[in-house]
Amino acid sequence: MAKRKAHKPSGKPAGAPPKRASAPKGGQAHWLWGSHAVLAALANPKRRCERLVLARDQQGAWQERVQPLAAKRADVAQGIEVMGRTDLERLIGKAAVHQGLALLATPAPQPRLEDFLDGLAAETPACTVLLDQVSDPQNVGAVLRSAAAFGASAVITTERNAPHETGALAKAASGGLESVPFIHVTNLARSLDSLIAAGFRCLGLSGEGSAMLANEVDTPRTALVLGAEGTGLRRLTAERCDQLVRLPTVSALTDLNVSNAAAVALYEAVGRPRALES
Repeated sequence: MAKRKAHKPSGKPAGAPPKRASAPKGGQAHWLWGSHAVLAALANPKRRCERLVLARDQQGAWQERVQPLAAKRADVAQGIEVMGRTDLERLIGKAAVHQGLALLATPAPQPRLEDFLDGLAAETPACTVLLDQVSDPQNVGAVLRSAAAFGASAVITTERNAPHETGALAKAASGGLESVPFIHVTNLARSLDSLIAAGFRCLGLSGEGSAMLANEVDTPRTALVLGAEGTGLRRLTAERCDQLVRLPTVSALTDLNVSNAAAVALYEAVGRPRALES
């Protein structure tokens, strides 16, 4: 297949600032940035991509890695666009740590909780992470990154008071959005009931937990439930958990960032048992 030529955005005079994209709504395309997020999204055939942009001063660094992925995609209709760093930052925002690379794409398609559970084969071990109204997109993205690293089966959060996919979340997830289902549910307490019915032992992380997490991971399927920093688990969420547990820290769990707590919990629930088996 012939390589596509890099070119400047068309349809406007040379040097004119590009129009900034509006905030995404639902399945509307939005900007992703950063090397891991963009390259993983380009490699995901379930994504629909619209524009791929390189900063001119970083073109040499990314062209060889981006070109083969872009060449396989018919949906990047304009090929690879090259523009100055200032124009790129006008397009996606100055706060974006883009590394000279940005992609306009629709959100990754995600399953419903019911479909996810139906897709688990009988007796298949699984570990999920549930976030109880954790609202910081960078924290949620970091949880997705840890979930991908430890092989978690899904990250589940609420429709309200929790972020959906954004550029900042995808950057923090570092490609995790492409490999871990990111499921939003209307009611977290009812979702815990569904997980319990599917054979999951639901463990709520709390500084007031009476048991250590490592001592309670005694079934093939585990659901780790974490609350927002400061407020922790809501009452109905905590009541649905099979057990409130804590991590082996020397201070209260509330002193530990929720994404760090999720990483430690995933190690305790998934990483340590696998290390012992090997």
